[in-house]
Amino acid sequence: MRRTVVSSLAVAVALTATAFVPSAHAVGSATTEACWMNPGSVTAKGVQTGFKITAGTPPTMTTPSSDSPAVFPAGKVRLSSSFEVEPSVAGADHSGYVAEGDSLYSRYYNFNEGTDITTRIGGGWTNFTALEVAHFEQGKTFHWNAYGLRNDGTLFRWTVGTGWRSTGSATGFGSVKSMALISKTATYDTLLANTRSGALYTIRIPVSSPMKPIVTKVRPGTWQGFETLIAQKCGNYGTLLLGIDKDTGSGYLYAVGHANGASTVINSLGKVTGTFPDPVYFRWGPVFYLDPLNGD
Repeated sequence: MRRTVVSSLAVAVALTATAFVPSAHAVGSATTEACWMNPGSVTAKGVQTGFKITAGTPPTMTTPSSDSPAVFPAGKVRLSSSFEVEPSVAGADHSGYVAEGDSLYSRYYNFNEGTDITTRIGGGWTNFTALEVAHFEQGKTFHWNAYGLRNDGTLFRWTVGTGWRSTGSATGFGSVKSMALISKTATYDTLLANTRSGALYTIRIPVSSPMKPIVTKVRPGTWQGFETLIAQKCGNYGTLLLGIDKDTGSGYLYAVGHANGASTVINSLGKVTGTFPDPVYFRWGPVFYLDPLNGD
């Protein structure tokens, strides 16, 4: 993704030019109505949508919308990472990764500027069930890691940049149903995952090699209904968590305190007032250096 200096003018243009620019989050409230998130979806026609969910009682959701043509071939996308949005003088740059069939692709576009780039990364993705990217920068500390979960329970890590390079894998995740990134720090990334039996775990992955995830149980049960988890920073150290039940097309919102194993505070905010009919959902995030995630 091209990195640019974000001026006040560029931000103002981007905020009015596209529905895909994530809203700024209120900082300082750990769990409540000051927090919101910007999920997105890939429809069966290959269109990317964006919408806003605001914490409340009940949580509210804007109507999913798109102001661009289809971004992907119809019916092809199976998995999506979070997508970054970087303000530009003309609209905004959008970038992320998707799995289509057996192949992984990088997608980068800004239709206002005439930019429309799809790059094939590689094959072998038929058996992968989850994909996420952790893009971190603080001062001179930087990492850009991708994580993919294969259906045999192997969690893979790659470094991303000029190319994807394998930096490790770990087994034992065969029961994981979905996962969301809740932390990216100078020394580790953390995924929050639910299992088919209903447990909820954090998977903290130090950025060092060899790859040695630290798995901690957060809840023993009741989380098995969600095929997709989407997480966004809420307050300084908390997380707003959306669980999507594809069987019913329903979404449920939770305010999650800073991860601390079984002592983690989780408040159910209720069923979101909207439906989730699309095959793939993901998080729209701001450009990585303006996107702190501190949930663990």
